[in-house]
Amino acid sequence: MAEVAARLGVSASTVSRALAGNPRISEATRRRVREVTASLGYRVDASASNLRTGLTRTIAVVIPLAHATGQRLSDPFFLEIIGAIGDELALRGYSMLLSKVTQPPGEWISTTIRGRRADGVIVIGQSLHHEQLNKAAAGEVAIAVWGARLRGQRYVTVGSDNQGGAYLVTSHLISQGCRRIAFLGDPAVPEVSARREGYVRALETERLGRAASLEVAVRFGSDAAYDAVSSLLDARADFDGIFACSDVIAMSAMRALTERGRKIPADVAVAGFDDIPLASYTTPPLTTVRQDCLAGARILVDSVLRASAGETVESEVIPVELIVRASSLRQHHHPAPVRQPERKAPTVPRARARKKE
Repeated sequence: MAEVAARLGVSASTVSRALAGNPRISEATRRRVREVTASLGYRVDASASNLRTGLTRTIAVVIPLAHATGQRLSDPFFLEIIGAIGDELALRGYSMLLSKVTQPPGEWISTTIRGRRADGVIVIGQSLHHEQLNKAAAGEVAIAVWGARLRGQRYVTVGSDNQGGAYLVTSHLISQGCRRIAFLGDPAVPEVSARREGYVRALETERLGRAASLEVAVRFGSDAAYDAVSSLLDARADFDGIFACSDVIAMSAMRALTERGRKIPADVAVAGFDDIPLASYTTPPLTTVRQDCLAGARILVDSVLRASAGETVESEVIPVELIVRASSLRQHHHPAPVRQPERKAPTVPRARARKKE
């Protein structure tokens, strides 16, 4: 370790902290330390280090799904953010312990920490566990949550600007001529509730009426969106746009519309939320709100490691981006101006010259 420190011109304690993944050491320094130790053939004895420090060098990543027990970990959004978190933890020398929780709120967070299975917990979504998360945060648990900011919240959240993104995409649908826009999503989920607020705010800004019959509580991870849109069509509901709270729900809605002979976007414009990789391959490609999962993963990991080191961490909101694709572009609402045929000046017949007699 002394040789590594000498080569880099830093102290041995800095090398030790860098190898331990201490968040107070910059990523650039940690990278240089790893490169030099690798070139010297130096290897950290993880088990000895863990025994000495009392750390497991493992972060638990928990996905609570009490609100949607049928939702799978293979959901495209979960795959994207879990992969990003796993990559970020690996860069810092940590392992990931992944679990899915479908039971009602309980002591699962504290149990994870008390059993010394992990040094901290990253929770993907609040589900119905807001109060339990508050209790865990008050009990000196290093915790960071991907989700929406709520009143009375005592735990740290990292999440997208859900309300702002929903406002953007709903306003876009309105700009395309949509006047009766359905909302698909379960407002019991904090992130979805924020998206509905953005949807409502956009309708109010444009002075469009809000129809309760078009706000359908659709759960994640099922065919509920397909069934809901089919029911709206069976009831001859009047709607010309759909804002789905996730891309997967939007795709399910598109399938129902297509099977019933509705053209997208000519009859119904559709937009989602997430911008999963599949969104650009639907027919037509899906308009959506892009969440920056890479930035989210980086901030989540940084937050939980700093909290485990005893630092104070603040919640963060990540900006979103509206991605406009063909599923919402209703060109027939903006027809090109018809060019009138040019009028030719009336021709005046030339007078015939009289022959001289």
